[in-house]
Amino acid sequence: MDIASSKALSHTAGCALLLTGVLMLYPLQAAAQGASPETAASLFPGGALASYNSVFATRSIFSSSTGSIPSTARPTFSHEGLLNFTWGFHRDFALTALVPVVTNRFDMRMPSAHSSVGGTGLGDMVLLLKYRFFRRDSERGTTQASVTFGPKIPTGSTSLTGTNGLLLPAGLQPGSGSTDLVVAGNWTYTGLFNRKRLVADEDFHSALRSQGTQRTRLGADVISRFWLSYRPYQSKSLAHEWFIGPALTWFHMQDDRIAGISVNGSGGDALLAGITSYVGLRPGLHVWIGADWDVAHSSGATFMPVRRHISFGITRQFRLHS
Repeated sequence: MDIASSKALSHTAGCALLLTGVLMLYPLQAAAQGASPETAASLFPGGALASYNSVFATRSIFSSSTGSIPSTARPTFSHEGLLNFTWGFHRDFALTALVPVVTNRFDMRMPSAHSSVGGTGLGDMVLLLKYRFFRRDSERGTTQASVTFGPKIPTGSTSLTGTNGLLLPAGLQPGSGSTDLVVAGNWTYTGLFNRKRLVADEDFHSALRSQGTQRTRLGADVISRFWLSYRPYQSKSLAHEWFIGPALTWFHMQDDRIAGISVNGSGGDALLAGITSYVGLRPGLHVWIGADWDVAHSSGATFMPVRRHISFGITRQFRLHS
């Protein structure tokens, strides 16, 4: 691991420890909802959560015979520290604010040298409204579905430069400079095959982009993630739970458009497979970790698919008001 990665890991560990302390010391007189890893679930009225999610993604080092960074480049290493605050103001509605801090690095291999550029900055804030439009309880468990939508606001930094002092391409900036629309659909089915502890969870979301910094409209993302989890342990009080199971993620990215011209081959498809686990440590406090690896991807001229994806975090749920 190089120096930049080590610094990002150290920064992440520090943030995670700090947030862990804050969340665990939060006043516990509030009634807790308990661990709720299912994406379609909604908070009880007056419930809220604060969480920290640390996401690492790596792509293959880019090879160049000219030493120039392509205009559609994506980070070969990225880290996103995501702060999440969610308020369940109604039984079926929730408001979410997401604030990311992003570290991007682009490594390039040339015939006689190796180059690395990048930096850290505030990413684009996302505001979301979630509506759970379906819920059905039965002896085997709960089935529920929800839709989520909201804007991504261009609050992120777009001023990172390379060693030559020129701006890095839009795909390497922490922010996009564009106001985008995020839409998502979520579905959770508990009791698959009549096994009460077997849960099927589907998350489908997309970012519909507009033109942003450097006259660039980054390719719209479409992501579908299916997680099949089993609960091998659950205490009678629900204070402690453990979910674990495989996940399969399909990722589609459209071609970038620069100055109104589509850059053919900059987008593509990728399929990642992995495993995710949630652990409830105490009422309303849970941690999770997930890892995914590239198993298949398309081969566009400048498409840079994610090869490895690791995520871990901690969530503290509490009652915001009665």
